[in-house]
Formats: sequence, C-alpha cells, structure tokens
Amino acid sequence: MSESGKSCNSGETCNMMHYCLFFTSQAFCRSLNRMAEEEMAPTGLAPSQTYLLMIIIETPGITPKELSEHMQLAPSTVTRFIDKFVARKLVTRESDGKLVKITATEAGRNLSPVIKKVWADLYQRYSNVLGKERGDNLAIQLDAARKDLES
Repeated sequence: MSESGKSCNSGETCNMMHYCLFFTSQAFCRSLNRMAEEEMAPTGLAPSQTYLLMIIIETPGITPKELSEHMQLAPSTVTRFIDKFVARKLVTRESDGKLVKITATEAGRNLSPVIKKVWADLYQRYSNVLGKERGDNLAIQLDAARKDLES
C-alpha cells in the first residue's frame, strides 16, 4: 500500500521503502545500529563485538565455531573479532587438540558490568520509542522470519 492507501498494483508508483521488506528492514537496521553504536560507545567496541565478548565472558572455553553459530556470523568475521580481542588482551586462545577455545581475560571480564549496562540502556532507549511489548514482539518475529528464510 502506498501512503495514499492505494495498492501498488493500481499503477501508482510506490516508494519501495513502504512495502519492500528488504528495504524497510535495512532502513530499520541502520536506525537501530546508529542507536546501538551510541549506546555501546563506553565499551570502545562495536555493538556486535560487545555482544560477542559478553558470550565469551559467560561461556569460558567457547569455540570460534560455536560463536559463529550463536552470532550468525561468518567464521572469518568471528576470527577477525577474536584477533582484535586478543590484541587488546580481552581474551585468550587456547588449543585443545584440534579445537581452539576462547576465554575472557580479567580485563575482558572487567568489562562485563559496563556491557550489561549499555545493553540495558539500548533496550530501554528503543523500548521508549517502540514500546516494550512492540519491541519484544518485533525481535521475536524477526528471529522467526530469519529462521524461515534460512530453511
């Protein structure tokens, strides 16, 4: 439907942002990412890095493959993030046979309270705009739709 309420099939040129899931989801992601970057600034990490570090803190000895699956990121992306964390002395890599296990250092664990606070602040910020129930439902629906698209 266009802003005038007429169907896009009626011959009227429609703004793709109003009816195309791809474009509207990308625009939504850009808006939410800007908000997340602002809220995550105190950590010195990007939003996805912040979440990845929290998983490592909460799951000592997690493997890069498990991180990749949990974060729905390419293994090469996870490896790049881990390399940055190792350089900043936030995590260590330990070989266990063929497996590589990732564990947070004390410096990494010390970021946990800050990370939890900025995630709570982000949640509150978008909940103030969208409403808590709408934001929670949107997250659930988007995750379910992502799973459907991947199957």
